[in-house]
Formats: sequence, structure tokens, C-alpha cells
Amino acid sequence: MTPRITVVGSTNIDMMMRLADLPAPGETVAGGVFLQAFGGKGANQAVAAARLGGSVTFISCLGDDTFAAQLIASFQQAGIETSQIRRSAEAATGTALILVDQQGENAIALAPGANALLSPAHIDEAATLIGGSALVLLQMEISEHTVARTLALAQVQGVPVLLNYAPVRGQPLPLSTAITTLVVNETEAERLCGLSVRTIDQAQQAAAALLAKGPQRVVITLGAGGVYIATGDAQTHVPALPVTPIDTTAAGDCFCGALAVALVEGLTDVAAARFASAAAAISVTRIGAQPSLPSRAEVEQ
Repeated sequence: MTPRITVVGSTNIDMMMRLADLPAPGETVAGGVFLQAFGGKGANQAVAAARLGGSVTFISCLGDDTFAAQLIASFQQAGIETSQIRRSAEAATGTALILVDQQGENAIALAPGANALLSPAHIDEAATLIGGSALVLLQMEISEHTVARTLALAQVQGVPVLLNYAPVRGQPLPLSTAITTLVVNETEAERLCGLSVRTIDQAQQAAAALLAKGPQRVVITLGAGGVYIATGDAQTHVPALPVTPIDTTAAGDCFCGALAVALVEGLTDVAAARFASAAAAISVTRIGAQPSLPSRAEVEQ
């Protein structure tokens, strides 16, 4: 039986525009190319894991609108189990407005919509599902109370959790031993531990500080600088693959979905980081969030 990954997180409709340059405040930049696609950190990570061969169940909340049916059909086409996706008439499906420049850098504005309605009670109803999972994959685009409840339920049932602490908002949720694997980028690492992360040595110091807060494994993604991965026993830097980025929108989500698959398949930390890095490297050479996510065959080429 294939180990099951349960993803708990957000779903969005992405309204994307590709421009020569990102506009400054008060500036209008014309000549963009528009693309509408599916996104949201939870959804992106669920689709990434499924395309890479993972057996995935997704817990999320959508609006009761035309986008919801399209999203659910898309998830099912990717092979994702969708019975735990809820629809609510109280809010629209989450929406992201994404601007991408010719270097692949982006600016994103997010209206969470129905994502904010995914509650701890919904997680309690999925307790049996969570308990039967090989790994739970979480992000921070949903209520912190819902994240905390998921962590608690997984911990009491002995289920490993991969928490992608993104975005970091306001007063961060305390880290704890309920987090098996913590994945953050440089900015998120700085927000969580208070240390600057600009070099490999600084990443090592930040990882040590984050490990001291409870997680068993800390992974810091460094963009073109690669990945730094640390546990209480070992620390390793995995260089990035050389690619020319077109759009980095879902690179972090692709990395997390791929890392989840690699970990449940029993790969070593270094092998898992290399697999996830390869998947993310492919994703940045394509436009869009979910449209950019690679298949298993592409990563293994």
C-alpha cells in the first residue's frame, strides 16, 4: 500500500500578469500577458506531491462558486483524494493577484476568502484520516488555530508533520516538537529565529537556533544558493541546480511537495533534498503555479 500524504492547506485562484518590470507604488505598467491558473500553497503542494507519485488526500475549504467545481475536478485529475474538501457559501474561493517580471521575481497580493473558514473542528472530523497518514503536510495560509490543532492531532497519533512555515505573519506560532520537518526560506528563517540568513554559515546558525525550538529537522531553502538541511546529528548544504528562472511563484511549494514524497519513500535527508531541489528547478523554468509543477518522469530524467 502506498504511504498516504495528507495535505492540510489553502486553495486559491491565481490571477497572474507577466510584465517587463514590477510597478512601483503609483505606477502603471502596460504590456503584460495575463494568465489565470489554480494555486494556493496547500493546493500547489498537494498537486506537486501527486504528480511526483505521492498518494495524496487534501483537506481544504473553497467557496460555493464556479471556481470550486473547476478546482475539485483539477485535483481529481491529478489523482488527489478530494472527499475532505469543503465548500462554503460564506466566502469566495481564495484569490491571489500575482505580478511576475522578466527576471522571474514576483509580487503577490492575497485575499484568503474561504481558506479562513477551514477550522479546528474540520480537522477533528478528519482525525482518523490524519492518524492513518504516513505524513501530514502543512503551511501557514490557513488559520493558525487550525494549524495548531493539526499539529496536536498528528503528534498524539505519532504521525510525522512537515510544516512549511510560510507566510510568517504577525506574532509567529511557537515552534514545537510536534514539527518533524520545518521548511523555510531565508526570510522566513530570519523572522522565526531573529538571525540574518545571507550565507551558508548564517544558514547553519539559523538552523541550529530553529532546531533548539523543537523541530527534528530544519530545511532552509536559499534560492540559487541551494538548500541547507540540518538535524541534531548532521548538517548538509545541497547546491542548487543551474537554471535560468522564468517564474519562481510555486518553487517553494514544489520543493515541499517533492520533499514530502521523498521522505515517505524513505530517502535519506540529502537524497530527499536533491530530489526536491530538482523538482523545484524544473518548476521555475515554467510560467504559473500548478502548470509549472513537474511529473516524476521529468524529475528523474
